[in-house]
Amino acid sequence: MTRTVLVVTVVHHPDDARIRHRQIQALLEAGWRVTYAAPFADYGLTRPVGVPGLDPVELPRASGRHRLPALRAARRLLRERAPRHDVVLLHDPELLLALGGLSLDHVVWDVHEDTAAALEVRPWVPDPLRRPAAWAVRALERRAEKRLPLLLADHHYAERFTRSHPVIPNTTRVPPAPAPAATPGPDGRQRVVYLGSLTLERGAVEMVELARRLREETGDRVAVHVVGPAHGAAREVMTTAARDGDLTWHGFVPSDRALPMLDGALAGLSLLHDEANFRPSMPTKVIEYLAHGVPAITTPLPVPRELMERTGAGFVVPFGDVEAALEVVLRLDRDPALARAVGRAGHAVARQEFDWDVVAPRFVAALEEVAAQGRPSPR
Repeated sequence: MTRTVLVVTVVHHPDDARIRHRQIQALLEAGWRVTYAAPFADYGLTRPVGVPGLDPVELPRASGRHRLPALRAARRLLRERAPRHDVVLLHDPELLLALGGLSLDHVVWDVHEDTAAALEVRPWVPDPLRRPAAWAVRALERRAEKRLPLLLADHHYAERFTRSHPVIPNTTRVPPAPAPAATPGPDGRQRVVYLGSLTLERGAVEMVELARRLREETGDRVAVHVVGPAHGAAREVMTTAARDGDLTWHGFVPSDRALPMLDGALAGLSLLHDEANFRPSMPTKVIEYLAHGVPAITTPLPVPRELMERTGAGFVVPFGDVEAALEVVLRLDRDPALARAVGRAGHAVARQEFDWDVVAPRFVAALEEVAAQGRPSPR
């Protein structure tokens, strides 16, 4: 029997690694038929064609304070298409609002982040509304848990809920034999890489300053490459740095092409600030660096710090300390053998603990259970 699933997002990039390149791909490989509703056009993409089992559907994007049209469109889509599918998989907390009054079965919410904590750093939320908005999100989460099966992207998210839910962590596919760390590119230069979205809270300013210092210290022989979209004030920071030649900014690159860009790098950066939304989680970029045999340089957020200290797969630097990050990069540049050894340790850990090929069957099984049993949707 062929299962069918309707996957919906109005917030995430349609090529989001968790949604498109891990979960949807796992379902397709398991023989499911997938209807994927996402804001392709609003992200400047055309809907993919010719992918066996995949039916892409256009939705508007919800961004900043402009969310109501996207939610209305999502509600229409859910009313019309959800009953034709065995499972509906929602990826945005906003979509929980679109369910109100609809009589739908087999709806699952994939909890990507601590949305209430994330509101602390969302520039489009006025300061007086941050606390009431966070309270409303917590209330929405409690209501959702009473009515829907949940999937959690991190074990620490379980603390926000009263019942046990499957944890589908943000792991990655681990290549069997990536290029050794500190492998110079065709131009003879070493690369320091960053993969992921860019904001000020994610260390955009520190990365730019690090790139400038590396140019000064190495005569442009060690280059910083940034792969990912920039948001808010980080856009101007990155645009200026790229224009001035301080670093190479590739912008958004789909996961299947972005991950190979890590291979052979000297180090991977995760210079996140000490924000509530970051503290309980493992940054996916850190796992991706390790999977590709690249030493990670991370700030001392609790989860990545514990991993680095336990495994020797990278280095921990203080929040906002560009000098400390520079010192680590220069040390690895002087000692490529150290970089390769740290990279090998990270790759071994990734294969043991963070391989999506191990997690994918658990994800598919969780949706199979929902499809088989179902649960009443909110009325």
